[in-house]
Amino acid sequence: MGNVVSLDSIFGLGELAPPATMPAAIDTASGCSSSSCGSSDGPADMDPAVWEKVKNHPCYSEEAHHYFARMHVAVAPACNIQCNYCNRKYDCSNESRPGVVSEKLTPDQAIKKILAVAQEIPQLSVIGIAGPGDSLAASGKNTFATFEMLQKKAPDLKLCLSTNGLALPDHVDTISQYNIDHVTITINMVDPEIGARIYPWIFYKHRRWTGLDAAKILHEQQMLGLEMLTSRGILVKVNSVMIPGVNDEHLLEVNKAVKSRGAFLHNIMPLISDPAHGTYFGLNGQRGPSAQELKVVQDACEGGAKLMRHCRQCRADAVGLLGEDRGDEFTADKIETMGVVDYDDEARRTYREHVEAERAGRNASKAAAQADVQETVGVGADPILIAVATKGGERINEHFGHAREFQIYEVGPGGAKFVGHRRVDQYCEGGSGDVDTLDGVLAAINDCTAVFVAKIGGCPSKSLADAGIEPVDRFAFDYIEESALAYFKDYAERLGQGVVQSRAGQDAVIRTGALTARRA
Repeated sequence: MGNVVSLDSIFGLGELAPPATMPAAIDTASGCSSSSCGSSDGPADMDPAVWEKVKNHPCYSEEAHHYFARMHVAVAPACNIQCNYCNRKYDCSNESRPGVVSEKLTPDQAIKKILAVAQEIPQLSVIGIAGPGDSLAASGKNTFATFEMLQKKAPDLKLCLSTNGLALPDHVDTISQYNIDHVTITINMVDPEIGARIYPWIFYKHRRWTGLDAAKILHEQQMLGLEMLTSRGILVKVNSVMIPGVNDEHLLEVNKAVKSRGAFLHNIMPLISDPAHGTYFGLNGQRGPSAQELKVVQDACEGGAKLMRHCRQCRADAVGLLGEDRGDEFTADKIETMGVVDYDDEARRTYREHVEAERAGRNASKAAAQADVQETVGVGADPILIAVATKGGERINEHFGHAREFQIYEVGPGGAKFVGHRRVDQYCEGGSGDVDTLDGVLAAINDCTAVFVAKIGGCPSKSLADAGIEPVDRFAFDYIEESALAYFKDYAERLGQGVVQSRAGQDAVIRTGALTARRA
């Protein structure tokens, strides 16, 4: 077993099998597999050069987000626009939302922190700059200084930046120069009339613009910057905040517009509207969408620009896998005690090799499970939603009471597809459960037919069953998609016999800006 990598300390999954033990791929895996929808596309669905860029990027590949980690460095505090959904508070370590950081860094501090994190987290594959302001405001000085040093010291890490797009056209050449393969642009409208309801002002060409004039300039700059990036082969992800009653229906037009200009992904995110965050929308009663409202808009955009559904709306200093934040392990004072770190990418190279081996076998396994469901159940059965407690690695490997989020899969004859996540408070603290917290968990997964867990206690199991949600622990530590398809096969049979009832039409609560999920 000398060539097997133990990942217990990372995911609690057991071991990744070496390449020699993996089954050979089968022909059915090369088509539209159970995962090949939106950002879950695999190597058979895209140009090899594009696959190389996205296969280890947790934000650009749904599959990769189960295995790889990202790190945001907060070197860009300035911003050139005001959004009605944004309030860039600092020192809010218990919040998970864009624009929030605990420490702002200089480029030198950022590099020191990156090198320290890279030695501690073998899953790290991407370094991003997402604020806490805009990465290209103030001429992008800190952003490009950080990337220039990083290219020399850690060339194996991918470079990524996020921007509102206002200053983007002025910096596309520099982005290309530094081999930044991934750029995210936040585009909430292609109609300036709608934009004027979202952006009170922008700062452009040394003056402040407001109202419709501001929205027109921002729209023109965003479209131009997007076209310039895609013409250079740079992958672009477009983020859009769904604001009910403002741009929810309009997002279909946004999706069409960005697809026509070559965007690789479109990420439609729910508005974070808690008044405690002090945003204009939050203080004036603008609500965010429910789970089903968000899904309806996302589903309506299927067939346009490919969708990303696994976004966690991360902090601007997030560290770790999506859905967790290990930033408090790498504060400035802790980095100082580490001293000078010699960069070594051996652990990451070994980890990536074994993830590749894992993926090779998974493609065949998922395709076989889907084929079995289609043959047994047929293509007419309605899909269902399943909530999954997981630490990562595409496994069902988290205790119900320890989960701080549940990953949501839509499962049916067409396969098992990741469609989102739901943040929750941890139900079990110190060995006992909290009834009020359990009510919050039930509200978060109320539209699900079942919840998959590694383990669950008797009390929450009964509460779930009473709510019509089946607790399932028989697939503990198995792969999510294959387990979901096996469950669906059994569920469809029981549904036909009248043993279980359909939960179609239920809705659930999206909790945004929740307590950041941190590893114990």
